[in-house]
Amino acid sequence: MTQSIIDKTRTEVQEADQGLCPDCETETIIHDPDRGERVCGECGLVLTEDPIDYGPEWRAFNAQEHDELSRVGAPLTQSMHDRGLTTTIDWRNKDANGHSMSADKHGQLHRLRVWQERIRTKNAGERNLKYALSEIDRMVSALGVPKPVKETASVIYRQALEQDLIRGRSIEGVATSALYTACRKEGIPRSLEEVTSVSRVDQREIGRTYRYIADELDINLEPTNPRQFVPRFCSELDVSKAVETKAVDIIEQTTEQGLHSGKSPTGFAAAAIYAAGLLCDETIPQRAVADTAQTTVVTVRNRYREQLDAIDQAPAT
Repeated sequence: MTQSIIDKTRTEVQEADQGLCPDCETETIIHDPDRGERVCGECGLVLTEDPIDYGPEWRAFNAQEHDELSRVGAPLTQSMHDRGLTTTIDWRNKDANGHSMSADKHGQLHRLRVWQERIRTKNAGERNLKYALSEIDRMVSALGVPKPVKETASVIYRQALEQDLIRGRSIEGVATSALYTACRKEGIPRSLEEVTSVSRVDQREIGRTYRYIADELDINLEPTNPRQFVPRFCSELDVSKAVETKAVDIIEQTTEQGLHSGKSPTGFAAAAIYAAGLLCDETIPQRAVADTAQTTVVTVRNRYREQLDAIDQAPAT
C-alpha cells in the first residue's frame, strides 16, 4: 500500500512538472506569486505550496553591502582558462584577522603562490589558452570596450580552439581576430586599425585570420555602419551637438545612395564630421579629424567632397 501511494505521488509530481493537472488533466495551471502556490485554474487543485526560497536571508541596499554580506565567489567567466573555478592566494601577507605574518610565513606563502600558478595549467593546451585569454584581456583594457565584448571574444577563441582552427596560426593573431569579431558582433565601433594598434601582429594577418574564423565558425556579420563611429569621434574632437547631428544626417543621406560601399567606415565617418563642421560654420582641422579616425588627410579631403556633392550642399563662404 505504501509503495502504491509513493508511485501515485511521483506520477502527480511528474504531471505537474509537465504543466498538467493530475486531477482533471488540463493545462490550466496558474502560479500565484503572493501565496507561493501553483493552482489548477479548472478544478482548483493546489499542486505545490510553500516553495523553497533560494535567495539570501539578508538584504543589501548598495553594492558595498552586497559585497560584504555575500558568501559566494565570483560568477563563472569564459575569459579565464579555468572559467574562474580556482583558488587564489592573496598577495597580502596577513592572516584571517588582518594581522601581519612572520618572515618565515612570508617565504612559505610566496612558494605557495608560485606552485599555485604552476598547477593551474596542467598541459600545453591550457597554457596556450591562458596566454590567449590574457592577450584578449590586455587588448580589451587598452581599447576600453565593455566586459561583454571580452566574454564574447573568449567564447569565439574557445570555439576556434575546439575546431582546431589555431593550427598553423599565431595565438596572438587568432586572439586579436576573435576580439575584432566580438566588437563587430556586439555593435561596438572599433576599426581594424584601432584593434591593430593594440595587437602584437600586423593588420594583414588579423584581417586574413578574421575572415577565416568568421567563415569556419559561420559567423554572419553585417557591414559596419559609419554612423556608429560618429558619437565617439565627435566626443574626442569636442565638437558641438549640431555638428554631430549634421554628420549623422550626412551619413544617412549618402549611405542611402550607396556612396559608402567599398570605403573605410572610419574614413567615411571622419569626412562626414569634417563636412558637418563646414556646414555648421565650426572650424575642425582636417589633421585632427584624420588623427582621431586613424586615417589620412587625403582620405578625409576626398570623402567629404564626395559627400557634399552627393547631398548637393556647399559650405558657407
